[in-house]
Parts: sequence; structure tokens; C-alpha cells
Amino acid sequence: MRGLWTTDRVRAAEERVLARVPAGSLMRRAAFGVAVAAVDVLGGRGRVGLLVGAGNNGGDALWAGYYLRRRGIAVSAVLLDPARAHAEGLAAFRRAGGRVVDRLRDVDLVVDGIVGLSGRGPLRPAAAEHVAHLDAPVLAVDLPSGVDPDTGAVDGPAVRAAVTVTFGCLKPVHVLADCGDVRLVDLGLGPELGGPDLVELDLVDVGAAWPVPGPDDDKYTQGVTGVAAGSATYPGAAVLATGSALLATSGMVRYAGAAAEDVRARWPEAICTGSITDAGRVQSWVVGPGLGTGLGAEDVVRAVLEAGVPVCADADAITVLANNPDLWDARDPDTPVVLTPHDREYERLAGEVGPDRVAAAQRAAARFGAVVLLKGHATVVAGPDGRVLVNRARTSWAATAGSGDVLSGLIGSLLAAGLDPLLAAGCAVRLHVLAADLAADGAPIPATALLAAVPDAVRAVRREVS
Repeated sequence: MRGLWTTDRVRAAEERVLARVPAGSLMRRAAFGVAVAAVDVLGGRGRVGLLVGAGNNGGDALWAGYYLRRRGIAVSAVLLDPARAHAEGLAAFRRAGGRVVDRLRDVDLVVDGIVGLSGRGPLRPAAAEHVAHLDAPVLAVDLPSGVDPDTGAVDGPAVRAAVTVTFGCLKPVHVLADCGDVRLVDLGLGPELGGPDLVELDLVDVGAAWPVPGPDDDKYTQGVTGVAAGSATYPGAAVLATGSALLATSGMVRYAGAAAEDVRARWPEAICTGSITDAGRVQSWVVGPGLGTGLGAEDVVRAVLEAGVPVCADADAITVLANNPDLWDARDPDTPVVLTPHDREYERLAGEVGPDRVAAAQRAAARFGAVVLLKGHATVVAGPDGRVLVNRARTSWAATAGSGDVLSGLIGSLLAAGLDPLLAAGCAVRLHVLAADLAADGAPIPATALLAAVPDAVRAVRREVS
């Protein structure tokens, strides 16, 4: 489990640490970490260029240049604002033999020290011009310049980093945006930070939480998942969601809907009926994938919300709720609900997402009293109690038709097993990404291949625990 802290929290912690350590010591420690990472990335090559902005971020880059020069590495620096360059860092850089140039040429690595955590908005024109002409990999100091540190939003020219070296703790940008390989330099901020603002689950967290049957369990005690999905037009959604719930845990799955014959043909283990009223007792419901949005779908969503068990509402169920907000009245206020919108579904349900995806998920979670899983390359899972999990996909192989149906089945099965709804959603997202990566192995895949890789993904996270 990795915590992430917003910039205001980080600055306050840094100020408390700076008050009790020698002046400049934190900067030099941070810069030494940048230099060590640069040497590793260089892999024996020996030319580094610095893009140096004003203030402390530029100071980190200059001091890193100083340490690199002491290792015999050729270092040149462009001062984007010479009058405001960090004086002590620049003096040390020059003493060590570093060169100040007008443009970086023939370098093997560029250190981005343009702006740090205080920066907001895109790169200014002069910096953007230098970045546009780069043909070497970039190592970003703290974060890629031009990317918002708290939201990960990019609104214009920005640095694309192969490696980011950050200090003290991870920040939201390191999960919400592509920062390349993120490396952390410890500055002793831990005792000053307090609890994190966001949390990213590791594989060991998922493995520890994933339901495993015990000697006294049977198909009922492990949780029965109900799936109300699919239609004559979209039977595949029912097949995928049901299959995912079956493969995720060792309990039972009851399918109810128009695709009963298709589901039964693919998954004979599932108990299939044509109507939700005939489905029998379940410990959770998955509703929405391929369901449609007509009157029949409204009746299904209402029946699921009235059942009094945790619900994962996905796809068409979200649209039905957006079009018929009175349906929320059918739900007991204590009944857990997990909503799984992508951006367009979110807009129908709760308005524009905007650049701050964490804030958007939190708004909707508070409004509906539900866990909101806002899908994307960086998925945000927000609970109505203010807790937030984030998950950054390492690849994009899960961006394929039917992938969301598999995710819904995973969530539903974990809800039926009794997991906390926020944890159920977070674990499902993490395992879903892992299954996609295992199935793809570097090539495009359909959702059926992702589904087939679910058992391998469960084995992988369980191995992390043993």
C-alpha cells in the first residue's frame, strides 16, 4: 500500500523539517538522489543536459549537475530565467566545471528542473520551445514540468518523462499522470506527513484481501453473486460479467435476464433464470452491462436496489439512474452501492468530470452516498466517507470492448464475499489491470482473453502474500 500526499500537506511537512535541519541540506540530499538516478539511466554514457528554472526546483537540478560533474560526467545547463536561478546551486555547478549554454545539444539525458510542486499550468513558451527540441530521455525532478502536481492534468505543453525522481513522499501526480519510472528519495518527512490523502494498493494488499475458501466454507458461505445484465441485443455482456464473477471466487453465481440461454451454454455452473424475481437469494447484485435503458431496465434496477444487498451498478444501469433519479428512492440508505462510470457516463450522472478526477469522484460519492469508481488510465475509487484509492494502469490493454463487464463481475463477487465496498472496487481494479497485462503479453486482446486470465491474476496476487 502506497500513500500519496497533496502539495499543501507536503509543503507544510517540509517547512517543519527545514526548521530543524541545516540550511540547504534537504536540497543537496534531493539533488544527490537525482544524480544517482541519472547515472543509473545513463548506463555508461556521459553527457547530461539540465533545463533549469527559477527557484528550488532549478536548484535541485544545478546541485545534481554538481554531483554529476564530480563523477566526471559532462554537464551543460540552460538557465531559463538567469536572474532568478538558484545562486548557491549555480555557483557550485560552475565550480565543478559545469557549462551554461543557450541550448542543449548532443546530450544523452536531460534533467527537467523547470518547475516543481509550486508550478501550475502548461510550460511557458521559452521552456516549451526547449522541450520540443529534445531528442534524449528526460529525468524529471519531482514531477514532469507542466503537469499539475495534485490532479495530473495537462493543459498545454508539458514534459514527458522517462524517469521521475521525487522527494519525501509520493504525490497524486505520480499515479494520476504518466511520470515514467518513479523513484523516491527519502527526506525524513514521514513523521510530519500524517495519513495520506490518496492510497494506491499493491499486489500484496489485493492478495491479502482476496477471498480464499476455508475448510468450513461451501458455495453459499463464500457469497452468492447475482448478475442482472445482458439482453437479446447484447448477450455477450451477460456472459462476460457472469464468467468474471464465477472465476473470481469459489461461491455461486445466479444469472437473471434475457441472455439466460447464452450464459447457460457458456457457464453451466451458473444458476440461470429469465427474470430477476425468480433468481433466488444473493449477497450482491451486478446490474447494467448490456441491459438496455428502457422500461424493463428501469424495473430491473429498481428491483436490485430494493433487494437490500450490495450493488455494483455499471453501464446501462448508470444511464438508467441518470435518467430516472427517483429510482434512488428504492434503495435503503444503508445499502452499499458501487457506481462504475467512465467519463461520459459520469457526465450523464453528475456533470462534467473536469481536470480534477479525484475531486469529481469525491463529489459524486458524497452526492449519491456510494462508492464511485471513475474509470480511466488512472482509475479513481472514492468512498462517501472521503477515502480515495487510485490505480494507474501500466499498459492500456484493458481498453477493449467488454472489459468493463469483466470488471463489474469482479466487483460483484467481492461484494458478495463481504469485502468493504471501497476495498472491493479497489482490489477488482488492480486485479483487472493485472489480468489484462498477463493476457496481452504485449499484443492486443479481446475481453474474453482478459476474462480467461483472471485465475492467473488471482494466483499472482495470492503468491505475493505467501
